[in-house]
This record gives sequence, C-alpha cells and structure tokens, in this order.
Amino acid sequence: MRIGMLTGGGDCPGLNAVIRAIVRKGCFHYQDEFVGFLEGWRGLMEDKSIALDLSSVGGILPRGGTILRTSRTNPAKKADGLDTCIATLEKHMVEVLIAIGGDDTLSVAQKLHEQGVKVVGIPKTIDNDLGGTDFCFGFDTAVNVATEAIDRVHTTAEAHNRVMVVEVMGRDSGWIAMYSGIAGGADVILIPELPFDIEKVAETIRLRHARGRYFSIVVVAEGAKFSSDVGPQQGGAIVQDLGLDDFGHVRLGGIGTILAREIEKRTSFETRTVVLGHIQRGGSPTAFDRVLATRYGIGAIDMVHKGEFGCMAALKGNKIVSIPLAEAIATNRKVDADLIEVSVGILDKLTDDKPALP
Repeated sequence: MRIGMLTGGGDCPGLNAVIRAIVRKGCFHYQDEFVGFLEGWRGLMEDKSIALDLSSVGGILPRGGTILRTSRTNPAKKADGLDTCIATLEKHMVEVLIAIGGDDTLSVAQKLHEQGVKVVGIPKTIDNDLGGTDFCFGFDTAVNVATEAIDRVHTTAEAHNRVMVVEVMGRDSGWIAMYSGIAGGADVILIPELPFDIEKVAETIRLRHARGRYFSIVVVAEGAKFSSDVGPQQGGAIVQDLGLDDFGHVRLGGIGTILAREIEKRTSFETRTVVLGHIQRGGSPTAFDRVLATRYGIGAIDMVHKGEFGCMAALKGNKIVSIPLAEAIATNRKVDADLIEVSVGILDKLTDDKPALP
C-alpha cells in the first residue's frame, strides 16, 4: 500500500518517533511504501514531498522537531484548498493519508474524510488537550522542562526574597501548568479553566511572607484569565497581537509579565517573570514520550490495514484504541476536578477559600 504522511501545527518532541514507528512497521510487516508531505497541509497544497523509507528514519528516534517540518496552514480556508490536496494525493498515487496533529490539523483530516479520502489521525498537542485520548506525546517532555525550570527558580527566588512568576504553555487547558506546578512545588497555580482573582493571589503571597516564607513561586498557563479587568486585560486571555492564524487563533503571550506587575503593586514584594515559551517544545523527547509516540505510530499503521478510516489512534487507560476523528475534535479536554483537588490539597491553606484556584 502507498501511504502519505504529514505533521501539522506546532512541533513537539516525539513526532519523529511516530514517523519512525509507522515506516518501520509498514515496511517490515506490510511491505508499504511511504511519501512524506512537507510543512503540514502546505505540502499537499504546494506539492512538496519526500520519499520515506527505512534509511530516512534511521537515527531519528531521539530527535526533537519533525523531519517532515510543519506549519499552521489551513487548506479549508482556500476556495479550492481541499480539492488541491486531493489532487496531490492522486498525483502521488497515495491510497491512505496519516495526519499527525492536534484538533486543527485533524479537523482538516475530517473534512477530507468526508470527501472520500482515506484518512487516519494521530493525536499531537503539547497542551495535552485533545479530546478522546488520555495523553498526547510531547506533553511529558514539556512538563519535565517546566518542572526543571521551576526547580531552578526556587533557589534564586529564595536567595533574593522574590516572587517568581513562571509562564508556561496552555491556550485553553492548564495541563502543563498543573502538572509542572504540582511537581515543582509551586505556591500558586493558575489555569485557563478557572479565572482567578488577582487580589486573592496577592493575599496568598502576603500571608506566606507573614508566616516567614519570604519567597513564592507562581505558575501560570499562557491562556489563564483574570476574573476582572486589570490594566489592558479585559476579562479574556492576554494576547501579543490581535491577528489570527489560519485556524482563527490569536497569538497568546504576556500574562506572566502583567501578573508579576500586579503582584508587585499589591504586595510590594520584588517580582520577576520567566517565560518558557518554545523551550518547552524543543529538544529530545523523554522516554515516556518516545514509547507513547511509538505506540501511536504502530497503532495508526495497524488501523490503516484494518480499514479504520476517518478515525484517530487514542490512548485509553493503557491501551491504544481507535476512535472517530469527529469525536476527537469535538471538544478540548480540560483539567479534571480530581487533579485540581490534588493541587488544592498540597498548597498552603491560608484562607477559607482555595488560595491558588479561587
């Protein structure tokens, strides 16, 4: 069988492990041939491709990024974008397309499926917020990077009696903030799911200092929201600019800086900001992500040969299963109440309210 493959959206550690697993099992067990389309959906629209074989995937398991490169191109926004993608697949005699990406990439895959293209999806979002699956590869690596950063700022915060605000990724869901905040011993964790009262955050920090804890660590997801207007903040997520990408998303950024300013103004404690940004996406994947990505790749190529098209490989418990693409992209997966309760249980109980998640 001749199979096409692409990676779309933001990169994350583990993408190369997925590509490697698909090609290796496809070649060794099914005698498949592979063609990789470069830079996500842009590669299909502009007919940019490379051959994928055993030699091309040799040594890529520990590498971050993606050998197929990626972009946030949305062919559905172009009048003939989907038709162009279909024509490219036909030109390369591709029988099945494997799309590796988040809800944006997989929403295009679903549209192609509805037009008769045989498509299989693999979940990829560093935010870990794709519906229908328990974990996405890349998330564990990002959490480890963020946790190490929090560990490091602890020492400088304590040495200078400072408040340190660590801004991590998380547009609509606060999985990275919650996991790294718990693992790193943060004193306040702020996530998009729960708009926060800046005065309660300040009060938590003031009371910590009153108890002799002269430094504090605040972890905030980039999509976290103030519960009331603060400076330029108007109740929504903080954005760097108002422009939209091909999928209608604003570019987030700046919550850490504004939060630090407001904390210092309300507490008079010296406050600094660390924005991890793309550092969370870079570098070699953890062992967990390498194994999970490999399992997704194996699951996807098996789905292809079972004829499970219009579906996505998903992790349920400890099993890789097949679910409809429509189910996967229907909703974002939010941080669950049980994990929020875990964070509340280990944070200082300084007031009658939940101090970090008001």
